[in-house]
Amino acid sequence: MALPLVAVVGRPNVGKSTFVNRIAQRQDAIVHEARGVTRDRSYHRADWNGTEFMLIDTGGIELQTDDAFGPSIRAQAVRAAAEADAIVFLVDGKTGLAPGDDDVAALLRRTDKPVFLVVNKVDDPSREEAVHEFWGLGLGQPWPVSALHGHGTGDLLDAIVETLPTETAAETVEAIDIAIIGRPNAGKSSLYNRLIGVERAIVSDVAGTTRDAIDTIVERDGLTLRLIDTAGLRRKSQIDDSVEYYGFVRAMRAIDQAQVALLVIDATLGVTDQDQRVARFAEERGCGIIVLLNKWDVVSGPDRKHEIAEQAGEKLGFISYAPVLRVSALTGAGTGRIFDAVKAVSEAYSQHIPTSQLNRLLTDIKATGHTVSKGRRHLKLAYVTQTRSQPPEFTFFVNHPDLVEPSYERYLENRLRETFNLTGTPIRLAFRKKA
Repeated sequence: MALPLVAVVGRPNVGKSTFVNRIAQRQDAIVHEARGVTRDRSYHRADWNGTEFMLIDTGGIELQTDDAFGPSIRAQAVRAAAEADAIVFLVDGKTGLAPGDDDVAALLRRTDKPVFLVVNKVDDPSREEAVHEFWGLGLGQPWPVSALHGHGTGDLLDAIVETLPTETAAETVEAIDIAIIGRPNAGKSSLYNRLIGVERAIVSDVAGTTRDAIDTIVERDGLTLRLIDTAGLRRKSQIDDSVEYYGFVRAMRAIDQAQVALLVIDATLGVTDQDQRVARFAEERGCGIIVLLNKWDVVSGPDRKHEIAEQAGEKLGFISYAPVLRVSALTGAGTGRIFDAVKAVSEAYSQHIPTSQLNRLLTDIKATGHTVSKGRRHLKLAYVTQTRSQPPEFTFFVNHPDLVEPSYERYLENRLRETFNLTGTPIRLAFRKKA
């Protein structure tokens, strides 16, 4: 069963992400002094005295704003409140009561869920008189806290967990972690929303809309998947905004966590240098990879489609093991095949091949006589075994490990891929001297 949900809402820049990080005891949510840094709603596991729950970080609610993303951000926050079991309404104790607080309070007074009015930035506990003006919001007792220093959070959490439903006891979910990656504006959030069937991520044609990594559990055909939408990845030299840098760090962390990465490419532009770099990130970190040529429905003509498909094979040759699917996140065309591909790649990524089967292949390789020589020394393969999975690593025991050249490694990798199902997964080869 799912964990209870606690939504954290409020105006922009009142410290919601700092509060989430304090309660979750992790630095998952992006914290920045600029307004509007958090746009999507993101989920963070927390625990208080043995009670586990999920915190939902949300963007700032503003009814009057010039921000193009304002309505979408507000809608995400309202959805978070609607699905939550309890709501934390955060206000700023330093700036005092603001007109925007009245607007949010008016929305929350309509709910029948427990609402905790939390006055943040009361860094000096002796200044608790600063909370008195917030009684006027009509939401009951204000709770003074300092998310930065932790003052007052213990008593608040005691009260929150008392209101949470006990029948939704925590259950460990064994899920396949799937990171949706790509350069900015390739259609990652549209694909994310398509796959989960709900508008979780804000979709826009403005590059850099997604700044955090957000995730959702999806069950499909007996598979439990944790889909993680990430910020667009660019070269560090092109990142000129500190918020974007934090989004880059979160995206890299999501790749490190993932078993399979869905590399989303804008097919209307073809495979770019940026796409190659993103693919390198995933390959170097040992992710299984599926390449998605998105926006395939608007690629004009069979000649252009053939050209793009050939270009993908050439420019992404270093991940030639990755399946390539042609999809449209907008219309849904081809997206149903993604789940089948994820299942196949995940199985290949996690499998363990018996040593007996590997050594039968080794016998065939030795029978061909293909080896490496240097002077009077000849490379001899004694035996091979799989020494890890996720991704698979194979250790060859040989007489002279220093004789192994990159071309011979590629030869061995190709023979392994021809013989065993290693679709979509990188593999690692190690060479040790036979005792």
